[in-house]
Parts: sequence; C-alpha cells; structure tokens
Amino acid sequence: MLGMYDMPALQPANDRYWSLIRSHLGFGPEKLTRDADVWDVWQNPKLVFAQTCGMPYRTHLHGKVQLVGTPDYGLHGCPPGYYRSVFVARKDDLRGLDQLVSGTFAYNENLSQSGWAAPMVHLTQGGCPPDTFLETGGHALSAQAVAEHRADFAALDALTWEMLKEHTDLGAALREVGLTEPTPALPYITANTQDAHEIARAVRAAIRDLSSADHALLHLRGLIDIPAQRYLAVPNPN
Repeated sequence: MLGMYDMPALQPANDRYWSLIRSHLGFGPEKLTRDADVWDVWQNPKLVFAQTCGMPYRTHLHGKVQLVGTPDYGLHGCPPGYYRSVFVARKDDLRGLDQLVSGTFAYNENLSQSGWAAPMVHLTQGGCPPDTFLETGGHALSAQAVAEHRADFAALDALTWEMLKEHTDLGAALREVGLTEPTPALPYITANTQDAHEIARAVRAAIRDLSSADHALLHLRGLIDIPAQRYLAVPNPN
C-alpha cells in the first residue's frame, strides 16, 4: 500500500513504482492495495511493503513492524529523508499565524504527524494553540475546508502541499503562513517476518529505474536509513 501520496493523478506512477519494486524483489502482490483499512494493512503479519506516518509508527507500530527506509523527497529546508508541516490560509486572508489561531484549525486526523502532532507542538510551544478544530479526514480535505471558508487555516504535509499545487487549483487559493521544524518523513515498513534489508535493496533499485517523468511526479530522490530512535524521539502533543 502506498496510500499516503496516492491522489488520482499519481496512481499510475505509484503502480509503476510498485511494479519495479516487485520485479527487483521477485515476489509480492501484483497490485497495490487501495481498498483496505490502513491499520489492517500495516499490522498484517504478511505485509510486504507499505508506507506509514511517523506518529502511528512511534505510538502504535514500533516493535510490531520493521522499518525498510525513509524516502527522500528533496523538500526545501529539510535534510534528506525529512519533511515538515506547512501552515496554509486563504490568499485573501492577510492574518498572520498568531491571529489565525483564534479561528478554526482544519486537520486530517489526530494520529497524523504533519496534520496534527507537529502543528500542535509548534503552536503550543509558541503559546497560541487553536481555539476551534475541524477534523476533515485528509490533507487535501483540510486544504479544501480552508479554501471554502469552513476553516481559517490548516497544516499540510509539505510534500502533499507541493502535489496539491501541481495537480489541483488549491495552490492558487491558499498561501503559506508558517512552517514547523523538520522531522523524519513517512517511513516504508514491512512485517517482522520479512527481510527488510532485501526489500530496501529492491526499493533503491526501483527508485533508480524510475523514468524521469515518474521521478518528477513522485518527487523521489532516494531511500534514507533513519533509525527508529529518531522517530521515537519526536514529541507528541500534550
């Protein structure tokens, strides 16, 4: 499952990416899973390959799965294999982040590192937690809620923000109003029964073999080894 960055415009590229991984690995499902609960997939004892989020990993999955590696998306201002949250508001709303917190904060879910944990830590440490919340179920839905005046601001995964600007009209409706500190990006995982080193080898080979067009669509630069301890050290909101 590669559901974290699998908006419709990217699904063919993700299919090709998985096909390359499977070819180098020599086994695995023929097709990506797109119609199952993520927790069922992540905790499946036969899981071959999936991408999770840093907060679910440190709060629920650590010890139950193996890290394969962390994709490097070449995000501006972030070390290789890291990402951050981008606070966004409407382009016609000129308030700063310290003023926006008096309004409604849209977030995807409370087990999201970039949509919930990182922005809440950032705002709480700055002494200005939001007043009102709107849970949307997805980063794109949070952005849409702001654009439609149902929320005043949101925090988006930096890669999702780049992809929304490339493939939707939300980039024209929203503007950046703040950034969180970088944290390790969304890791690839596999079941404890699998050979994580062999899967990592296949992933690196697949990234190498991607077409230039798919490299650009998926923003993939490489695979980084980030130890579990760095994920576990990321703070949770109070």
